[in-house]
Amino acid sequence: MNANAKVEEKLFQNRYRVDSGRPHIRIKDEELCATQCGTQQCTICCPAGCYTLEGNGRVVLITDGCLECGTCRIICNDFRNVAWEYPRGGYGVLFKFG
Repeated sequence: MNANAKVEEKLFQNRYRVDSGRPHIRIKDEELCATQCGTQQCTICCPAGCYTLEGNGRVVLITDGCLECGTCRIICNDFRNVAWEYPRGGYGVLFKFG
């Protein structure tokens, strides 16, 4: 792969095995995100773009494609509103090296 490739192109090389009905991350209180957070930094900082901000101020989480980096739980440290654990064995991100 070209060393000058965009991050999105490199991320596309990874695969993600979805554990249907059993997401490894969840927002504990969606209302807290919309009313108290104010910055919704998870929507900006997640390198996989799993968090998106809707027009009504609500944060939507789609865990498919998560890189399991833990950025969301670190960035939400003030509110501790992210329940995060590693996916079960055999599920989650499958990195392609090389």
